Amino acid sequence: MGELVVVAPATSRQAVPGAVPGAVIEVRDVAMGFGSRVLFRHVTFQVARGEVFVILGGSGCGKSTLLKLMIGLYEPTAGHVTILGGELATASGDERRNLLRQLGVMWQSGALFGSMTLLENVMLPLEAHTDLPREAREAVARVKLGLVGLSDAAGRLPAEISGGMAKRAGIARAMALDPPILFLDEPSAGLDPVTSAGLDQLIKDLARDLGSTFVVVTHELQSILAIGDRCIMLDKEAQGMIAEGDPRRLRDDPPNDTVRRFFRREVA
Repeated sequence: MGELVVVAPATSRQAVPGAVPGAVIEVRDVAMGFGSRVLFRHVTFQVARGEVFVILGGSGCGKSTLLKLMIGLYEPTAGHVTILGGELATASGDERRNLLRQLGVMWQSGALFGSMTLLENVMLPLEAHTDLPREAREAVARVKLGLVGLSDAAGRLPAEISGGMAKRAGIARAMALDPPILFLDEPSAGLDPVTSAGLDQLIKDLARDLGSTFVVVTHELQSILAIGDRCIMLDKEAQGMIAEGDPRRLRDDPPNDTVRRFFRREVA
Protein backbone atom coordinates (compact mmCIF):
# COMPACT_ATOMS: atom_id res chain seq x y z
CA MET A 1 0.00 0.00 0.00
CA GLY A 2 2.90 2.36 0.69
CA GLU A 3 4.40 1.90 -2.76
CA LEU A 4 3.84 4.78 -5.14
CA VAL A 5 2.06 3.84 -8.33
CA VAL A 6 2.13 6.28 -11.25
CA VAL A 7 -0.84 6.03 -13.59
CA ALA A 8 -0.11 7.00 -17.18
CA PRO A 9 -1.65 10.36 -18.15
CA ALA A 10 -4.61 10.57 -20.47
CA THR A 11 -3.42 13.49 -22.59
CA SER A 12 -0.16 14.49 -24.19
CA ARG A 13 0.37 17.46 -21.90
CA GLN A 14 0.38 15.29 -18.77
CA ALA A 15 3.47 13.27 -17.98
CA VAL A 16 5.11 11.20 -15.29
CA PRO A 17 7.56 12.74 -12.77
CA GLY A 18 10.84 13.76 -14.37
CA ALA A 19 9.24 14.36 -17.76
CA VAL A 20 6.56 17.01 -17.27
CA PRO A 21 6.89 19.51 -20.13
CA GLY A 22 6.94 23.15 -19.09
CA ALA A 23 7.05 22.34 -15.37
CA VAL A 24 6.64 25.44 -13.18
CA ILE A 25 6.82 23.58 -9.84
CA GLU A 26 9.20 20.79 -8.91
CA VAL A 27 8.95 18.95 -5.60
CA ARG A 28 11.90 16.61 -5.11
CA ASP A 29 12.13 14.00 -2.35
CA VAL A 30 10.39 16.26 0.17
CA ALA A 31 9.73 15.22 3.75
CA MET A 32 7.91 17.05 6.52
CA GLY A 33 7.20 16.40 10.15
CA PHE A 34 6.71 18.09 13.49
CA GLY A 35 8.94 16.80 16.26
CA SER A 36 8.88 13.02 16.17
CA ARG A 37 5.73 12.94 14.04
CA VAL A 38 6.34 12.29 10.35
CA LEU A 39 3.61 13.56 8.03
CA PHE A 40 5.13 12.47 4.74
CA ARG A 41 8.45 11.64 3.14
CA HIS A 42 9.94 11.01 -0.32
CA VAL A 43 7.30 13.15 -2.04
CA THR A 44 8.31 13.90 -5.64
CA PHE A 45 6.22 15.40 -8.43
CA GLN A 46 6.07 18.23 -10.95
CA VAL A 47 3.32 20.63 -11.97
CA ALA A 48 3.06 21.69 -15.60
CA ARG A 49 2.29 25.22 -16.73
CA GLY A 50 -1.44 25.80 -17.21
CA GLU A 51 -2.75 22.62 -15.60
CA VAL A 52 -5.09 22.15 -12.66
CA PHE A 53 -3.12 19.97 -10.29
CA VAL A 54 -4.89 18.45 -7.30
CA ILE A 55 -3.40 17.30 -4.01
CA LEU A 56 -5.84 14.82 -2.49
CA GLY A 57 -6.10 12.38 0.33
CA GLY A 58 -7.88 11.72 3.59
CA SER A 59 -7.88 13.88 6.69
CA GLY A 60 -4.52 14.21 8.42
CA CYS A 61 -2.39 13.06 5.50
CA GLY A 62 -0.61 16.43 5.12
CA LYS A 63 -2.35 18.03 2.13
CA SER A 64 -2.49 21.56 3.51
CA THR A 65 0.98 21.21 5.02
CA LEU A 66 2.36 20.33 1.60
CA LEU A 67 0.68 23.43 0.16
CA LYS A 68 2.30 25.57 2.87
CA LEU A 69 5.66 24.05 2.00
CA MET A 70 5.16 24.94 -1.64
CA ILE A 71 4.40 28.60 -0.88
CA GLY A 72 7.26 28.99 1.58
CA LEU A 73 5.40 29.12 4.90
CA TYR A 74 7.19 25.97 6.08
CA GLU A 75 10.62 24.59 5.29
CA PRO A 76 10.79 20.88 4.47
CA THR A 77 12.75 18.66 6.80
CA ALA A 78 14.29 17.15 3.67
CA GLY A 79 14.19 17.69 -0.07
CA HIS A 80 13.59 20.73 -2.26
CA VAL A 81 10.67 22.72 -3.67
CA THR A 82 11.40 24.80 -6.76
CA ILE A 83 8.88 27.27 -8.17
CA LEU A 84 9.61 29.04 -11.45
CA GLY A 85 13.25 28.15 -11.03
CA GLY A 86 13.62 29.54 -7.50
CA GLU A 87 13.57 27.91 -4.08
CA LEU A 88 11.59 29.81 -1.46
CA ALA A 89 13.16 27.90 1.43
CA THR A 90 16.59 29.38 0.64
CA ALA A 91 15.62 32.64 -1.07
CA SER A 92 15.78 35.94 0.82
CA GLY A 93 15.36 39.65 0.23
CA ASP A 94 14.29 40.74 -3.23
CA GLU A 95 14.59 37.21 -4.64
CA ARG A 96 12.07 35.89 -2.12
CA ARG A 97 9.71 38.83 -2.60
CA ASN A 98 9.81 38.41 -6.37
CA LEU A 99 9.04 34.71 -6.07
CA LEU A 100 6.14 35.33 -3.71
CA ARG A 101 4.62 37.83 -6.13
CA GLN A 102 4.32 34.99 -8.63
CA LEU A 103 1.96 33.12 -6.30
CA GLY A 104 -1.64 33.76 -5.31
CA VAL A 105 -3.29 31.91 -2.44
CA MET A 106 -6.91 31.37 -1.47
CA TRP A 107 -7.31 29.95 2.03
CA GLN A 108 -10.08 27.58 3.02
CA SER A 109 -12.34 30.15 4.67
CA GLY A 110 -11.58 32.89 2.16
CA ALA A 111 -9.67 34.73 4.93
CA LEU A 112 -11.29 38.05 4.12
CA PHE A 113 -10.94 41.04 6.45
CA GLY A 114 -14.37 41.52 7.97
CA SER A 115 -14.16 45.30 8.30
CA MET A 116 -13.35 45.80 4.61
CA THR A 117 -15.60 45.56 1.58
CA LEU A 118 -14.88 42.92 -1.04
CA LEU A 119 -13.38 45.63 -3.24
CA GLU A 120 -11.07 46.77 -0.45
CA ASN A 121 -10.05 43.16 0.28
CA VAL A 122 -9.06 42.58 -3.33
CA MET A 123 -7.19 45.90 -3.41
CA LEU A 124 -4.95 44.90 -0.48
CA PRO A 125 -2.23 43.09 -2.48
CA LEU A 126 -2.11 46.01 -4.92
CA GLU A 127 -1.62 48.46 -2.07
CA ALA A 128 1.13 46.35 -0.54
CA HIS A 129 3.07 45.46 -3.67
CA THR A 130 2.50 48.16 -6.28
CA ASP A 131 2.77 51.93 -6.67
CA LEU A 132 -0.47 52.21 -8.60
CA PRO A 133 -2.70 55.18 -7.71
CA ARG A 134 -5.93 54.39 -5.91
CA GLU A 135 -8.05 54.77 -9.04
CA ALA A 136 -5.95 52.18 -10.85
CA ARG A 137 -5.97 49.80 -7.89
CA GLU A 138 -9.73 50.05 -7.69
CA ALA A 139 -10.10 49.45 -11.42
CA VAL A 140 -7.94 46.32 -11.24
CA ALA A 141 -9.86 45.03 -8.21
CA ARG A 142 -13.17 45.54 -10.00
CA VAL A 143 -11.88 43.54 -12.98
CA LYS A 144 -10.86 40.66 -10.69
CA LEU A 145 -14.23 40.67 -8.94
CA GLY A 146 -15.88 40.62 -12.36
CA LEU A 147 -13.87 37.55 -13.33
CA VAL A 148 -15.35 35.63 -10.40
CA GLY A 149 -18.89 36.92 -10.88
CA LEU A 150 -18.95 39.42 -8.02
CA SER A 151 -19.17 42.77 -9.82
CA ASP A 152 -22.42 43.62 -8.04
CA ALA A 153 -21.04 42.73 -4.60
CA ALA A 154 -17.95 44.96 -4.58
CA GLY A 155 -19.30 47.23 -1.83
CA ARG A 156 -20.53 44.47 0.47
CA LEU A 157 -18.81 43.26 3.64
CA PRO A 158 -17.82 39.59 4.12
CA ALA A 159 -20.58 39.17 6.73
CA GLU A 160 -23.13 40.15 4.10
CA ILE A 161 -22.26 37.45 1.57
CA SER A 162 -22.58 33.67 1.34
CA GLY A 163 -19.79 31.16 1.85
CA GLY A 164 -19.53 30.53 -1.87
CA MET A 165 -19.21 34.26 -2.57
CA ALA A 166 -16.49 34.51 0.08
CA LYS A 167 -14.54 31.77 -1.70
CA ARG A 168 -14.91 33.63 -5.01
CA ALA A 169 -13.74 36.85 -3.39
CA GLY A 170 -10.74 35.00 -2.00
CA ILE A 171 -9.88 33.81 -5.50
CA ALA A 172 -10.26 37.37 -6.83
CA ARG A 173 -7.81 38.64 -4.21
CA ALA A 174 -5.39 35.82 -5.02
CA MET A 175 -5.46 36.98 -8.66
CA ALA A 176 -4.93 40.67 -7.86
CA LEU A 177 -1.26 40.74 -8.91
CA ASP A 178 -1.80 38.46 -11.93
CA PRO A 179 0.32 35.62 -10.54
CA PRO A 180 0.95 32.75 -12.95
CA ILE A 181 0.35 30.18 -10.18
CA LEU A 182 -2.69 30.04 -7.88
CA PHE A 183 -2.98 27.84 -4.80
CA LEU A 184 -6.46 27.01 -3.50
CA ASP A 185 -6.89 25.35 -0.09
CA GLU A 186 -10.12 23.31 0.11
CA PRO A 187 -12.13 25.65 -2.15
CA SER A 188 -15.29 23.51 -2.00
CA ALA A 189 -15.26 22.77 1.73
CA GLY A 190 -18.53 23.60 3.45
CA LEU A 191 -20.43 24.45 0.26
CA ASP A 192 -23.66 22.91 -0.95
CA PRO A 193 -23.44 20.76 -4.11
CA VAL A 194 -24.78 23.42 -6.47
CA THR A 195 -22.48 26.16 -5.16
CA SER A 196 -19.54 23.74 -5.19
CA ALA A 197 -20.24 22.82 -8.83
CA GLY A 198 -20.34 26.50 -9.75
CA LEU A 199 -16.99 27.09 -8.08
CA ASP A 200 -15.51 24.07 -9.89
CA GLN A 201 -16.67 25.53 -13.20
CA LEU A 202 -15.14 28.89 -12.30
CA ILE A 203 -11.76 27.27 -11.63
CA LYS A 204 -11.88 25.45 -14.97
CA ASP A 205 -12.88 28.63 -16.79
CA LEU A 206 -10.10 30.69 -15.20
CA ALA A 207 -7.48 28.03 -15.96
CA ARG A 208 -8.61 27.95 -19.58
CA ASP A 209 -9.14 31.67 -20.15
CA LEU A 210 -6.16 33.02 -18.20
CA GLY A 211 -3.70 30.17 -18.77
CA SER A 212 -3.00 30.13 -15.02
CA THR A 213 -1.63 27.12 -13.18
CA PHE A 214 -3.80 25.95 -10.28
CA VAL A 215 -2.68 23.80 -7.36
CA VAL A 216 -5.79 22.72 -5.47
CA VAL A 217 -5.90 20.94 -2.11
CA THR A 218 -9.15 19.07 -1.61
CA HIS A 219 -10.74 15.84 -0.45
CA GLU A 220 -14.04 16.58 -2.20
CA LEU A 221 -14.42 13.74 -4.68
CA GLN A 222 -16.75 15.50 -7.11
CA SER A 223 -14.43 18.50 -7.33
CA ILE A 224 -11.38 16.33 -7.88
CA LEU A 225 -13.01 14.61 -10.84
CA ALA A 226 -14.50 17.83 -12.21
CA ILE A 227 -11.42 20.06 -12.23
CA GLY A 228 -8.29 17.93 -11.98
CA ASP A 229 -5.99 17.42 -14.95
CA ARG A 230 -3.60 15.47 -12.79
CA CYS A 231 -3.28 14.68 -9.11
CA ILE A 232 -1.22 13.10 -6.40
CA MET A 233 -2.70 11.20 -3.49
CA LEU A 234 -1.18 11.33 -0.01
CA ASP A 235 -1.89 8.72 2.62
CA LYS A 236 -1.54 9.12 6.37
CA GLU A 237 -0.66 5.48 7.02
CA ALA A 238 1.88 5.29 4.21
CA GLN A 239 3.34 8.69 5.23
CA GLY A 240 3.67 9.82 1.65
CA MET A 241 2.42 9.55 -1.92
CA ILE A 242 0.64 6.40 -2.95
CA ALA A 243 -0.51 7.37 -6.46
CA GLU A 244 -0.17 9.97 -9.18
CA GLY A 245 -2.02 10.51 -12.43
CA ASP A 246 -5.29 11.50 -14.05
CA PRO A 247 -7.92 11.29 -11.26
CA ARG A 248 -10.45 9.66 -13.58
CA ARG A 249 -7.99 6.86 -14.33
CA LEU A 250 -7.26 6.46 -10.65
CA ARG A 251 -11.00 6.11 -10.08
CA ASP A 252 -11.57 3.64 -12.92
CA ASP A 253 -8.39 1.60 -12.47
CA PRO A 254 -7.18 2.14 -8.88
CA PRO A 255 -3.62 0.90 -8.31
CA ASN A 256 -4.17 -0.19 -4.71
CA ASP A 257 -6.88 -0.72 -2.10
CA THR A 258 -6.47 2.70 -0.46
CA VAL A 259 -6.98 4.54 -3.74
CA ARG A 260 -9.95 2.31 -4.60
CA ARG A 261 -11.65 2.97 -1.26
CA PHE A 262 -11.12 6.72 -1.59
CA PHE A 263 -12.56 7.06 -5.09
CA ARG A 264 -15.35 4.54 -4.54
CA ARG A 265 -16.16 5.78 -1.02
CA GLU A 266 -15.75 2.35 0.51
CA VAL A 267 -15.30 1.72 4.20
CA ALA A 268 -12.09 -0.11 5.10
